[in-house]
Amino acid sequence: MTVSHELPDLTGRTIVVTGTTSGLGLALSGALAAAGARILMTVRDAERGAAAVDQVRAGIDGTGSAEPVLLDLADLSSVRAAATEIRERTGNRVDVLINNAAVSLGPHSRTRDGFELQIGTNHLGPAALTWLLMPALRAAGDLGRPARVVTTSSLGHRTGGLDLADLHWERRRYSPTRAYGASKLANLLFAAELDRRLRTNGDPVSSIAAHPGLTTSQLLTNSLARRSTWRSRLLVLPDRYLSQPVAAGIAPQLTAATGPVDGGDYLGPTGPFEIRGPAGPARRSAAAEDRGLANELWRITSAATGVTPDPGPAVRT
Repeated sequence: MTVSHELPDLTGRTIVVTGTTSGLGLALSGALAAAGARILMTVRDAERGAAAVDQVRAGIDGTGSAEPVLLDLADLSSVRAAATEIRERTGNRVDVLINNAAVSLGPHSRTRDGFELQIGTNHLGPAALTWLLMPALRAAGDLGRPARVVTTSSLGHRTGGLDLADLHWERRRYSPTRAYGASKLANLLFAAELDRRLRTNGDPVSSIAAHPGLTTSQLLTNSLARRSTWRSRLLVLPDRYLSQPVAAGIAPQLTAATGPVDGGDYLGPTGPFEIRGPAGPARRSAAAEDRGLANELWRITSAATGVTPDPGPAVRT
């Protein structure tokens, strides 16, 4: 597999990026819009979203564009509303969905729907959004250039397993690190299962996963700072001194979204320990390769969100 993050001309392409008011999402939006794409930037806060869109627009010198869409992945009613709005605004055609937004390592809290915050925001919300936007992705793919779903995971997926019997930490003592790792493992399992089902159905949509290594996106730093413990402050040090700039950290996601990759691929930095370096093939944990776990997660995700999976189990006719 050959990968590159040099962007082609994206004029005429519509790309949805989640979590765009700062860090990786803001950088992704800017790079893709500068290459000519129409970017729908999902934001939780209208004021911050407007500022982020203005920043992206200031860097566009060509056919690209940027516009905000209100979306809170921790609220399924917001996910449904955003998906409907996106489909209406785009004429039901989306070329790429980049599930980038995430939260990490905060205290035990719940989403609006009662899910543990990290699994709810990082997996359940994005999975529901993906299924709800699949008709628009499929419509774009039917035009002759396969659409893509890019799921952003993390090196943290290796830090713990996924207990499907206690997904929301109601029986176990809560561990922010393990809960984050579980949500990122769920991302990889979902991306792989999505790819298998798309292939089975012969859909013109590919599912690719990517992780940014360690970047200065502030996701980890801000989350750990909020915990205000000496262990948390120590964990900030690797992020501060070993991480790569955001402009480099988005390379795997950009390659997944626009480069010569195959459905089912997983990309990340290729330097030591996948912390930094050029984009290339990344390693999955053994748990991330578990097809039985992925299939059961798919079922549980549908039951939890109330969203019918798309693609379904049958071959589309």
